[in-house]
Amino acid sequence: MASGGSARLIGDLTSPEISTRLSASSILCLPIGSIEQHGPHLPLNTDLVLAESITRLIVARWGEALDLWQLPPVPVGLAREHEWAPGTLSLSIIGMTTYMRDLGRTLAQSLPARNLMIVNGHGGNRGILEVLAQELRADFGLNICVFHPASLADTNADSDAPDIHGGKNETAMMLAIAPHLVRTDRIAELKNPPQGDAVRKTILQRGVTWPWSTDDRRIADTGVIGDPKAASAAFGQAIIDRVVETAGDVLKELLARQRG
Repeated sequence: MASGGSARLIGDLTSPEISTRLSASSILCLPIGSIEQHGPHLPLNTDLVLAESITRLIVARWGEALDLWQLPPVPVGLAREHEWAPGTLSLSIIGMTTYMRDLGRTLAQSLPARNLMIVNGHGGNRGILEVLAQELRADFGLNICVFHPASLADTNADSDAPDIHGGKNETAMMLAIAPHLVRTDRIAELKNPPQGDAVRKTILQRGVTWPWSTDDRRIADTGVIGDPKAASAAFGQAIIDRVVETAGDVLKELLARQRG
């Protein structure tokens, strides 16, 4: 890696460089992932790998034009729906709230930048991040948005097996970003696709929220909600390219909101 923070990583800068390289209009990009089961074929750190990698690509694409800086990732989030599986790590709601509020406080205190884009790699983080965004803005003066790359992928909500966790989209993106971590030979172990109606009623139903877990065989097969068999690196790269380009419009809107 080149010296002097050329990759626009906050951690590569020295303390004196903070005041000369960043300003109030700089944008901090914070990847948040999760450590959780993703079936027999994807690693526990899938959401973290995707969040950190996509953030890096966003910073590479838009960093110079919009003054982006990448923060160290938050590796563990809320993953209670996967706690039945060995290796899954999850914070509590109180724990994540405390952590994120402390992080927001120290960012506002130690860095001149007042813009923050959280790049969320795990769907289970979405609800709490939406609420925390309000608090980080109101309590610490951060101009903030939460970016959800997975929501920009084709979720196949109208197909027989909605793609929600460990299916075609996540597998494809991992094949594009970190193919060495995908156990493609184990995809064949998935032989009982989730029941589409059960998935839609339990997870996607409008107007009501149900607690759910990926050990429920009506909605998941070995922890997977979706079908990774058709995943390809080319499909994953197409998703990633769309996400990175879309991020540009989000970042420009973030700056426009700062200017008022």
